[in-house]
Order: sequence, then structure tokens, then C-alpha cells
Amino acid sequence: MKRLILAAALTASLNAWAAEKLAITVQHDLSIARPSETITIPWSDVNAALPGALIQKIAVKDGKGNVLPYQVTNVAPLSKDPKGVGVAYGELLFQHSFAPGEKSASFTVEKIDTVAPVFPTKAFARYVPERLDDFGWENDKIAHRTYGPALAAPSPAGANKEVLVTSGLDLWFKRVPYPIVDRWYNKGHDHYHKDEGEGMDMYNVGKSRGAGGTGVWDGKQLYTGVNYASWKVLANGPVRAIFELHYAAWDAAGKQVSEIKRFTVDAGQQLDRIDSTFQYEGAEPITVALGLNKNPSDKNQEPSITVKREGPVLLQWVEQKSNDAFGTAVVVPGAEGFTQDQLNELILAKASSGKPLRYYAGGAWSRAGEITSLAQWQKYTQDVAARAGNPVRVTLARQQ
Repeated sequence: MKRLILAAALTASLNAWAAEKLAITVQHDLSIARPSETITIPWSDVNAALPGALIQKIAVKDGKGNVLPYQVTNVAPLSKDPKGVGVAYGELLFQHSFAPGEKSASFTVEKIDTVAPVFPTKAFARYVPERLDDFGWENDKIAHRTYGPALAAPSPAGANKEVLVTSGLDLWFKRVPYPIVDRWYNKGHDHYHKDEGEGMDMYNVGKSRGAGGTGVWDGKQLYTGVNYASWKVLANGPVRAIFELHYAAWDAAGKQVSEIKRFTVDAGQQLDRIDSTFQYEGAEPITVALGLNKNPSDKNQEPSITVKREGPVLLQWVEQKSNDAFGTAVVVPGAEGFTQDQLNELILAKASSGKPLRYYAGGAWSRAGEITSLAQWQKYTQDVAARAGNPVRVTLARQQ
């Protein structure tokens, strides 16, 4: 009888524990909307509240009980978890769109018995060896690529290989929410320069900084690296993609400077977050210039280009003869001014060796239907700056 009572008590205790949830409250102080705000919870906190929780057997729900797409990142690629206690995992990610004036939202995380659904991929990155070492990435709003060693290599004798030496960042403008990077590369080179309903590559990079490339500014001249030397993917959707591009050292007015760019690509955002870490000898900070191509429009467009320099925001709005209008922007919290050279509009910031410089870069196309005017683009980019300076606050509690 005692064993039966003990077993019943144990079962009741387990059932009570299984009913527990992790309650999450997210708050912020801005009155503006915060669409597709990514909320991050350390997996160690999830595991502490829900011991034994499996990443494929949890549900994240909003205050109305709606199941939300989520992602769990690894601490490092190919991390192991031999004891099944979640040590291999880094963060639980999900998103919420705060309406204007909405300053608090509640969520829960709970164990479930079934396998969670496969959520649509809205953030994606990959190395593209089939196109001369391109590296491509995208979310549901916009896509990008940049260039690797094979593109920079000289063309062999008798061959007609494309050659481009640049560390600039390219834009691919989308008008659909689903992933297009693989689709466009599979179409064949140059086929995506025509809009067939999904979008197009109509942005000009060349030797410029493109849409958010960096360099070292000595007060008179911009010193830039060349094509990335190596890459590493750290997370790959469905909510967020994270990857790094490593740039070999280049001469910056007599100083050897190398760079690692870490890109954080979140669903629902027109701009990516980029953390650039420069390495060089000495303790003195350097002046980094982050740029936008002065002439970004595609061929035969006769563009009208408006440039705005407002606090932490450098932006362009480009009205074209055809293919409609697009905007580009670099947002640099802590920016110290603006300048330009022959190829680029530039925004300036200080950086110290080994310490990341955070900024945001990207674009928008009027044909996508969301941002269709200069005024809308100005507001969007200023909101990005405001959100960067006022991150959300997350409070966790167990809930029965």
C-alpha cells in the first residue's frame, strides 16, 4: 500500500512538474512600432525552468495562445550534448511585432508531447562555390551577396572568367517572402538581372563599398580590403541566420588591419546587424568609414539620387527610369560624422582593435510594396536607430 501511495504521489508530482511553463515578459520604452522584434532567451534558463526539454518538443506561445515559430541556436557548430542537458545550445529565439504604443507582451514556453512543426525558413545564408566563391544571404525582405577569392583571382590565359576585387556588399531586391538565393543561382548567372515576379539584382557594387562595406579613413583617403578570405556559418534559420566573413590584413596608411564581420540576419528586417571587429597593432582607435555606393543604380537607369545624413543614419533614395525606386542605408550608433570619396558616401565611427563595431546595413525596394517613398525610408531607418539604442527587456518566471 505504501508503495502504491508513493507511486501515486510521484506520478502527481511529475504531472505537476510537466504542467509548468516558462513565463516570459518583454518590455520596452519606445512608443514606435517594433515589427519582427527578435526575443532571445538563454537556453540555460529554459532548461532550468523545464529540465529535460527537447528543442523539437517545445511550444512557444504568445499571450493569446498562438503558437509562434522559434529557433534554438548552437553554442558552436557541431556542439555535442552527451548528457542531454542542453549544454550544446545557445539561445531560444522567437519574434513579436509590437504595435505602436504596445510596450509589454507576454509569452510562454512549455513542453509538448508531439514534435513541433517545421517553420518556414525566413533567414538563410550559404557559401556559393558554384558562382566563384560568392557568399549569399537573405531574409523574407531582402537578399545580399558578397564576393570571395575565386572571383578576385586573375582569369587564366584563354579563359573568360569574371574578375572583381572588392569587399563591397551587394543587394538583391525581393518582392516575395520565400527564399530566392538558391533559386536564382540555379537559374544561371545573369538570369536574375530581370524581374520575373520574384525580384532582381539591379544594384551596382563594382569597386565601391556597395551597401554597407567598410574601410579605414585617414582623414583624406579610404583604405579597403579585398574579397573575403574565409567564411563560417553559425546559425541558419528559420528566424535568424548568423555567419562570419574573414578579411585578410590590408595596408591602411602604413598600418596592417584585418577584419572579421559577423552578420546577424533576422526575419522581417530590411537591415542586417553587422559587428565588425578589426585587428591591428597598437591601442589607439582607428576611424572606420562605412559606405554606400554613390552610383548604385543599374545600367541605363538615369537615376535621381537623394542622400540624407541624419545623426547615426546615412541613407540614399534612388528613383530610376525603370525598375522603380529603392533605398539603401547604413545606421551606425555612435557615428561621428560623414564624408565621401570618389566612389562612396561615407559615415564615420571610431573602432579599437579587438572590439566589435556594431552597425546596420541594407535596403528596400518600392516594388515590394512596403516602403515606397523617401519619407517612409527615413522613418524606417530612424526607427532602426531608436530600437538599437533601446533594446527590449526580458523577465523570466516559472508558471504553473
